[in-house]
Amino acid sequence: MSRYIDIHTHHPTLSHIEPQGVGVHPWDAELAGEADIEKYASATLIGEIGLDFACDIDRTKQEAIFRRELELAQHLKKPVVLHCVRAFEPTMNILKEYDLKAVIFHGFIGSKQQATAAINRGYYLSFGASSFKSPKTIEALKNTPLDRVFIESDDSQQKIEDIYAKIAQLRGVEIESLQQAILENYDKIFDTQLCKKNG
Repeated sequence: MSRYIDIHTHHPTLSHIEPQGVGVHPWDAELAGEADIEKYASATLIGEIGLDFACDIDRTKQEAIFRRELELAQHLKKPVVLHCVRAFEPTMNILKEYDLKAVIFHGFIGSKQQATAAINRGYYLSFGASSFKSPKTIEALKNTPLDRVFIESDDSQQKIEDIYAKIAQLRGVEIESLQQAILENYDKIFDTQLCKKNG
């Protein structure tokens, strides 16, 4: 079994651990109908969901869908993968109203201060190719405890192996150590035993 976890990808390879989620992207908030609870119940996670204040989609509709899916995640005890663009504070304010199994900010490109705020709540940050474009995000990546880190390819054409290698270099750790940390994080929030299987 692959020791690479790609927590969020638009290009599944079926070669790595690539959990697939169910959710309404904020760009689709205006098109969303009623949530199919059976579809959500059978998913590994709920996502990507969240808020995007850089797009033209009505913010009230975005928030309504987001809240509905957070309620489902809480009820079903499913981790959530979040899309959050120019909406960090509103997202954090909404999240505190729910008792969620786990929260993963996908494609994190925020500051060290935002990272710290999320980590202090017990949330996880997922870093990918886009994270390398921002000096402030690289600083956040370097300072995020490994027990709060996930790694993703998202919609990038970069291989997940290359993204792991770049993050290991930035963190000054061996790839094997990074893989182990991510496996442990995955086991914790998805109730799996990948570390034992990969040991």
